[in-house]
Amino acid sequence: MARKILWASLALVPAALIAEFVLHVGDVLLFLLSALALIPLAWLIGEATEHAAHHTGAGIGGFLNATFGNAPELIIALFAVAEMKFEVVRGSLTGSVVGNLLLVLGFSLLFGGRGAIDRESSFTSLALVAFAVLVFLIPSVPSWDGDPERHALALLSIPVSIVLLIVYVVVTWISLRRHREMHLMEEPSDVQAWSLPVALAVLGAATVATALIAEALVGSLETFAREAGLTEFFVAAVIVAIVGNAAEHGGAVVVAYRGRIKLAAEIALASSAQVAVFLIPAVALLAWAIEPLALSFRPVEIGVVGASVLITGALLAQGQSSRARGVTLIGMYIAAAAAFYIAGER
Repeated sequence: MARKILWASLALVPAALIAEFVLHVGDVLLFLLSALALIPLAWLIGEATEHAAHHTGAGIGGFLNATFGNAPELIIALFAVAEMKFEVVRGSLTGSVVGNLLLVLGFSLLFGGRGAIDRESSFTSLALVAFAVLVFLIPSVPSWDGDPERHALALLSIPVSIVLLIVYVVVTWISLRRHREMHLMEEPSDVQAWSLPVALAVLGAATVATALIAEALVGSLETFAREAGLTEFFVAAVIVAIVGNAAEHGGAVVVAYRGRIKLAAEIALASSAQVAVFLIPAVALLAWAIEPLALSFRPVEIGVVGASVLITGALLAQGQSSRARGVTLIGMYIAAAAAFYIAGER
């Protein structure tokens, strides 16, 4: 049923493009249409990536997943860089980390109920996010005094990004076999994969469509935020971050509801770690082709991500899930969103 709804909701993509290029609708309606259209596109990219991975093997499949699985967030971030909306870039990325750690994992535990989770895998992901927070302090702390966009901080962000990417590659290489076996055990054996040309064609088309929709989303974000009485930072850290991950979020919850809580927790935590140590440094390095981007995160961003790691680690310390833990995580996400709202603009 959910898949049928997602396939049907792909009609929102041409609707959003017609609204922008033909009807020239207002920015508020355009933002809402674009945000909704990104949800099935994110799902379709994930679907095509998964089918392509059936033909490419674990190594290339993992690369495809890391690259295209984060395509909506990456494209949104790069368009925001081009628009010089650096707070939007950083806010959407930290919001994605927090959303996976608290909101997605919270709903997964809530719908999955009691069960065992993989402590080793979970704490590996949490350790990666914690390491990223510590490394982000290098360009962030100096930005709390003076211009956060100054060139020296953008330069300082380059070695920080390289270190994070190296750590990501090394950890992924070490854990690839273990993770692959875990997912194969959880995956139905009767899955019929698309042919590789079809999967790549769908992947390419969905990525191009995502780029067009992301451009409309970023272009209308400022007006939407103003009309809604919200800051651009809050819209990016909460609304855009949720939209960019919506399909993946829903997938984790559905998996948990079907009783595969271990896999659901893996999806949420691994996604959070992937954003922290892969997507954020990748955006910082790719941004140099457009405009230098400093990883000068605000105190509220560093604090919220750090607190999310500590709280999640404390709740998962026993290697067990429960609905009470899920409700706690969801409550903490609401508190995090409130902190982003209260923080206002820098």
